[in-house]
Amino acid sequence: MNEWVIAALVLIAGGLVPLGVVSCFSDVIEGVVALNLAGVIATLVLALLAEGFHRQPFIDMAVVLAFASVAGSLTFLRFLEREV
Repeated sequence: MNEWVIAALVLIAGGLVPLGVVSCFSDVIEGVVALNLAGVIATLVLALLAEGFHRQPFIDMAVVLAFASVAGSLTFLRFLEREV
């Protein structure tokens, strides 16, 4: 394991796990904010893993995830428009 993989593990444990708890057990608008931030952190984790393992497809997945997380958050807000 190198420093890139360790940084990815720290982001998963310190970032994604608490955001998952917030998105499940909090108010709707706070859950959407946590979902959007989780997309950003997941993109960073994939980029760190790509550098750590020297694998180009992980970078491609990170770029696709960056666009998909924004579109997914906007779609989620659209369906929950009445509750927000």
